[in-house]
Amino acid sequence: MRVTLTERVARLRAPNPSPMTLDGTNTYLLDAGDGRAAVIDPGPDDPAHGDAILAAVRARGLEVAEILVTHGHPDHAPGAAYVHARTGARVWAHPRARFPHDVACEDGAAIELGSLVLHAIDAPGHAPDHLVFWLAEERVLFTGDVVIGRGSVVVAPPAGDMRTYQATLERLRRDFAEASSIFGGHGERLDSPLATLDAYIAHREAREREILAALAEGAQTIPQLVTHIYHATDRVLWPAAARQVLAYLIALEREGRVRPHALAREPNAEERAILQPDLSRLVDPGALAVAAAELGFGAPNEPLRAYERRRP
Repeated sequence: MRVTLTERVARLRAPNPSPMTLDGTNTYLLDAGDGRAAVIDPGPDDPAHGDAILAAVRARGLEVAEILVTHGHPDHAPGAAYVHARTGARVWAHPRARFPHDVACEDGAAIELGSLVLHAIDAPGHAPDHLVFWLAEERVLFTGDVVIGRGSVVVAPPAGDMRTYQATLERLRRDFAEASSIFGGHGERLDSPLATLDAYIAHREAREREILAALAEGAQTIPQLVTHIYHATDRVLWPAAARQVLAYLIALEREGRVRPHALAREPNAEERAILQPDLSRLVDPGALAVAAAELGFGAPNEPLRAYERRRP
């Protein structure tokens, strides 16, 4: 169902709900004021959603002229090819994007269409090819998976990088203090952008303190840290939590604050369920590709490690 958000912007949600995508991926339709439209994040490889995008645009008397993609994850980017094939609209994406696109969108680039002007912001951390788009006229940030409408964002190695992600949050907080709304890749609109960004930044800092406090009690594995820190979280989400913990530990190891030691044993069944999960037991078949991309699983033979704090 199309939802009108502002005079220029409407939202159409893809029918791909899952633990990784909340109620589905948000596709945004922007009226350029001259009979043309821009589409942000056409969503998954789903022709029915592609047809719904085209129908929603045409119902407003518009034609799609530009397609903007925040990042290459399979719940955001593949639909661009379908919409492009049926409209000829150009696809804009990050210079590091590996999916087909027509224009590499550098940091600060302006996408001009009729009276519509969007500015691209290099916003890595969740993914290395992530862009955020700024509509200054309405003071709206289209944040993809940097900030979403509910909960926090997965930052999972190897593509996700915690320190890079934190720097992106700080940049958005510093450079776009005048923003009035955030339209994220999932969930509802957020109309307190600064408070939201403050909360995101504080959450990351607090989680890191929890990890360091736990390691102050002695060396621990990632499953031990997850069990201790995420004890109140649904266990189905523990594999995602493990990837987040790993992202923090990688950052802390680079900074010389923790060090890992490989253990001379294989993970037991409980540890394996957290570190090397069967994703088909976590999400339905249609969401497997999204879960794999978001969580970065793919090295099942890595040794089990314990991490300890390094003293100054």
